[in-house]
Amino acid sequence: MDEITESLDHLEKEKITVDIGWANIFSIIILIPITLIYGLPYYLIWANELFFKNFSFHKTVGSSFIFLLVLIIGIVAHELIHGIVFALFAKRGFKSIKFGVMWKMLTPYCHCNEPLKVRQYIIGALMPAIVLGLIPAVFAIVMGNISLLIFGIFFTMAGAGDFLVSYALRKEKGDTLVEDHPSEAGCYVYRPIQKTEKN
Repeated sequence: MDEITESLDHLEKEKITVDIGWANIFSIIILIPITLIYGLPYYLIWANELFFKNFSFHKTVGSSFIFLLVLIIGIVAHELIHGIVFALFAKRGFKSIKFGVMWKMLTPYCHCNEPLKVRQYIIGALMPAIVLGLIPAVFAIVMGNISLLIFGIFFTMAGAGDFLVSYALRKEKGDTLVEDHPSEAGCYVYRPIQKTEKN
């Protein structure tokens, strides 16, 4: 038993997870508001050059092969970003990071097997949506690039499960320890054991 595991022995453990099926449904639900949030500014700025006027599949998303390739690279990057951020906070760095795929749901994952503080965990959970979703969407709006806008919308939507897990941890103290769940979307939360007073 290592030092990190021993430090958790005196704490109460609670499992907080999100159903993968619900996370996939939620990603579809949030597609409309995300498209409006990113698409409305894009439309207001670039209405005179709206891509529908000169729509060309090859000029926007490219061929189906290239589009698929970009999505695969983005999905890999999504998990890699999780891993990099978690590793920055973990005492053992990348030795605590594991990548894999939940084949039943065809869902790739990044697992950190070392406990982190809640604020660190949430930063690691949300960072892919920020780097691959929000930032590309902002650049798309500034530059009028519809391909980048579609990319930003998709990879913000891809963070649905991360949004749900982060929301579930919203009431936890920032320095509370959480340990990533090894096979489900979520984590274990460690809190001091509440002692009950005896009369």
